[in-house]
Amino acid sequence: MNIGLGSDHAGFELKEYLKNYLQDNFPDLTIIDFGTHDTTSTSYAIYGKKVAHALVQGEIERGIVICGSGLGISMAAGKVKGVRAALCHDEYTARMSRLHNDANVLAIGGRIIGKGLAQEMVTVWLKTAFEGGRHQTRVEQIEALAE
Repeated sequence: MNIGLGSDHAGFELKEYLKNYLQDNFPDLTIIDFGTHDTTSTSYAIYGKKVAHALVQGEIERGIVICGSGLGISMAAGKVKGVRAALCHDEYTARMSRLHNDANVLAIGGRIIGKGLAQEMVTVWLKTAFEGGRHQTRVEQIEALAE
C-alpha cells in the first residue's frame, strides 16, 4: 500500500517520527512524504491539499496529515472530493474512523497527541478494515454531499 504523509511546521516533528516508525514496522508500505521538510512556518492547507490530491489521483491509498491541532489540515484535506479525513484523538476514534466511516485520511494534532499515542493510533488505523454493510450506505451519503 502507498501511504502519503503531510504536515505543516507544527506537525513536522511528529510526521518525521511516524515516518520512521512506519518504515521500521510496516515494510510493505511505500511512504511518500509530501512535506513540509523542515520547521519553517508554512500553511497546513498546502500539505492537506497535496496529500488529498495524491489520494484521489490514485498515487496513494491512504494519507496521514498533521498540523498543530489537526483541525486545519483535516479541513483542508476534506475539501477535496473523494477524501474522508478523520481528525482522531485516541485509538478508539482512529479505529472507528476506518471501521464505520472508511476514512482514507487520518489527521492528527501534533501539538496535542504524543508520539506514543500517535503511533498506536496509526497502527490501529492501518490495521482496521472498513466494515461495509450498513455503513457503506452511510459513506455513500457522505460522498453525495460533495459538490
